[in-house]
Amino acid sequence: MLKEKLMDDLKLAMREKNEIRKNTVQMVRAAILQIEKDKGIVVEDDKIIEIIAKEVKSKKDALVDFEKGGREDLISQTNEEIAILQEYLPKQLTREEIKVELEKVISDLGATSMKDMGPVMKEAKARIGAAADGRTINDVVKELLG
Repeated sequence: MLKEKLMDDLKLAMREKNEIRKNTVQMVRAAILQIEKDKGIVVEDDKIIEIIAKEVKSKKDALVDFEKGGREDLISQTNEEIAILQEYLPKQLTREEIKVELEKVISDLGATSMKDMGPVMKEAKARIGAAADGRTINDVVKELLG
């Protein structure tokens, strides 16, 4: 279903001559096709969401470098690309919502110290998924276990 939405959005962006949206959607579609060819599988919506979340993370990482270099042109373009990609992701949780979820995970696992961070992170990523980025989850886990 998400694949069809991406295709429809690509066609719309081409009709409207919206280059940034067109290029961003094409990038995601190319990543999906690459995985399908490499693994010989049909990518489902949950995997597509993972791909998009990974793209958002790499764009945010690049944004830091662009800001250091003072590249205002690339900063605005990258921010627009991130906004487009986030339209396909589930609603992002706030730090407080993440904290509530992680407190449940820690309680369920009986985690008490930083030694338990690995299992907590694994369970947290399974429960929260793409609704929060890994770095934020990691920071909140350290805060709660530290």
